[in-house]
Amino acid sequence: MRALWNDAVIAESDATVVIEGNHYVPPDSITPGALIATGATSTCPWKGTADYHTVTAGGRENPDSAWSYPTPKDAAAEIKDHVAFWNGISVVE
Repeated sequence: MRALWNDAVIAESDATVVIEGNHYVPPDSITPGALIATGATSTCPWKGTADYHTVTAGGRENPDSAWSYPTPKDAAAEIKDHVAFWNGISVVE
């Protein structure tokens, strides 16, 4: 799986976890410097609290277009610290 934005590879991994149609990539598969924590959060009843990140590439920013679960609930333990994307980020299998 590759995540692309602004003609740049944001993440690439053969070890994603797919939940609800979203590929969650391990943190070590993220391109260094591609994510900036925003402080925004949301809550999923079964996964827990997600932290959002701005994706940056080629001098452009895509606010809150990635999210992760640093302390997921037990039911979602397999995606701890993994990152998923949306809002214009292309995910190619």
